[in-house]
Amino acid sequence: MRPADLIERKRNGEELPAAEVAELVLAYARDEVPDYQMAAFCMAVYFRGMTPGETFALTQAMIASGDTLDTGAALGRKGVDKHSTGGVGDKTSIAVGPIVAACGVPLGKMSGRGLGHTGGTLDKLEAIPGFRVELTTEEMVAQLRDIGVAIVGQSANLVPADKKLYALRDVTATVDIVPLIASSIMSKKIAAGADAIVLDVKGGDGAFMKTLDEASVLAQEMLELGRRAGKEVTCLLTDMDQPLGRAVGNALEIREALDTVRGEGPDDFTELVLDACARLLAYSDLGIGREEGRRRAEAAVADGSAHDTYGRWIRAQGGDPDPRVLPEAPIRRTVTAPRDGIVARLGALAVGVAALELGAGRRTKEDAIDPAVGVLCFAKRGDTVLAGDDLAEVHARDEASAKGAVDAVLAAYTIAHEVPAARGIVLEVIS
Repeated sequence: MRPADLIERKRNGEELPAAEVAELVLAYARDEVPDYQMAAFCMAVYFRGMTPGETFALTQAMIASGDTLDTGAALGRKGVDKHSTGGVGDKTSIAVGPIVAACGVPLGKMSGRGLGHTGGTLDKLEAIPGFRVELTTEEMVAQLRDIGVAIVGQSANLVPADKKLYALRDVTATVDIVPLIASSIMSKKIAAGADAIVLDVKGGDGAFMKTLDEASVLAQEMLELGRRAGKEVTCLLTDMDQPLGRAVGNALEIREALDTVRGEGPDDFTELVLDACARLLAYSDLGIGREEGRRRAEAAVADGSAHDTYGRWIRAQGGDPDPRVLPEAPIRRTVTAPRDGIVARLGALAVGVAALELGAGRRTKEDAIDPAVGVLCFAKRGDTVLAGDDLAEVHARDEASAKGAVDAVLAAYTIAHEVPAARGIVLEVIS
């Protein structure tokens, strides 16, 4: 295999044999193919795309480049998993895990850190004092047996080819290629041993895929990869034109996830959490359908068993589940409505960037995150407000950053006289 030959053939629009795609990826993972050649290959893919067969070969090769897990087999249970493509205020897994576990279905999940508006799931969990994200596979399995939920950092040896390839794509303007996005996500899900996967594919202003059509294309690609791998997959296409829930910022999102586990969360976030729980329970080995799954998830929230499971989970990983120990920013400033009207729009991206400027996210992998800062959005699309009403609240480390965030969040709001068209959080389901 000569990498230059594969680059030329892909540049010319040829379909590459699966064996050659696999050989290229595995050689790159072994440092036998230089970055400049793999970057050229990614650019050829950017313009020419990949067939389903090529994308599956790429996915299989990334899985084969490292270790694989099978927590379901270790537990003697069907393995279920959930993944989100990410957005502003997305803390869904932190609420879904304990609810599903309280219903008798273990959920072990490998998550990552964030690069962008706010932290990833691990960064949010590390806002909890003492919380430990690095568990061995043996510790993770033992915790799943005892408590039913574990969210941990991705093993260094799990799909290492993907880690290397993503880092290269990040600096060569080849991130936004659907086959490469889909293979990156699905290689990790398959390598982690899930039998059934619920994917939350976000579309809109604050998402990677800016339109529902783009999100649908990505969802279909991931469904096809799951089908070829013998997995059950459902994709929820969800709204990311405005922040999810109220909280944007790491400790703030932990509080909101806990509120939701206790039945006190915002409506849009609660609906997404319960919908995901219902589908995960229906995919499990409980032998129930989605409606019964929804009923059991709601019951676990109502009777306090989900809250109890949350506390046991956080303590098992070294954290303190009491929300009073979460860090708090020293400065809080309100964003007030300049006039009467109806919230026609709340731009997710603008709120996310405001949170990033406060210190809630990262521009580079080396940046430190401030877990206390962020934004609470009280008024959402369709809400009626009066002049002087609180639209949002900024949590900041200093006055200068607070002022900048107040101005940015105010600019994210569009207040009009017409009621915007009603739209739920789940826009479409593909399975």
